[in-house]
Amino acid sequence: MFVVLLICTPSLLLPGVSQDTTQMVVLVALFAGLVTLIEYGSSYPCLVEFRNAPPFNRVRFLSLFISVFLLSIIFRGLYEPTTLTIFIQAVGHLVGYVIDFPYSPVRLILLLVPDQSNAEHMALMRAAVGLSYLVSLLTLAVFLIVLRIMGWPNRRVAFNFWTNLPTFDPTMGGDVVTRLNRDARFNIALGFFLPFLLPIVARSASGLFDANMVDSPQTLVWMISLWGFLPASLFMRGIAMNRIADMIDEKRMRGARAVAAGLVPA
Repeated sequence: MFVVLLICTPSLLLPGVSQDTTQMVVLVALFAGLVTLIEYGSSYPCLVEFRNAPPFNRVRFLSLFISVFLLSIIFRGLYEPTTLTIFIQAVGHLVGYVIDFPYSPVRLILLLVPDQSNAEHMALMRAAVGLSYLVSLLTLAVFLIVLRIMGWPNRRVAFNFWTNLPTFDPTMGGDVVTRLNRDARFNIALGFFLPFLLPIVARSASGLFDANMVDSPQTLVWMISLWGFLPASLFMRGIAMNRIADMIDEKRMRGARAVAAGLVPA
């Protein structure tokens, strides 16, 4: 239900959505909800990682939902300004101006805005991008706090490696701890550079898409939300894999000490 609500949120909040677009959004939302239901109802590994290791996916989902909701409110202010839309736009403007400096991710995104755009449109884009980036940073902070408080993954509860990391084969490529640490560093590095790489990729592929489609508020909501969400998600995945590697290494050391003490047979 929450996945369906997430996908339908821009269409519900933004005015002027055509009937064809609404039908397509409902179809995609129902399909995504069905896939989520099947994934979490299955006892076997599928595609979703960390599905039995809360609150990893809950934090990611909440981050994306908040970003989509806030950006939808910002663009709704173009048509129906209210106190809420003005307040969120003001927060976005403040954050956008603070982190809009040369070579920053926000500046790279703003370079994608057509030159003929007016100052109001540019300011609105800066507010949306700044708010999305702020949500991604807060997501990482919340995730680190949760890890600290809960000690995730919980050492007292068995961690099912097979269902939580279905795309990671622990039997290939050498020691599993070394591979987990290597993949963790790769994800963190990619999460750091992705906000800079995505605008470059978008500019290179701009000729493949219709300009009117990119100017659609609903499309902008999803593009900017994913731009802020994907790097944070990669950071979280890298941190999580590093924690799992530490957990495995800790259990190995505990087992080695038990063997050395003669508590268990070698």
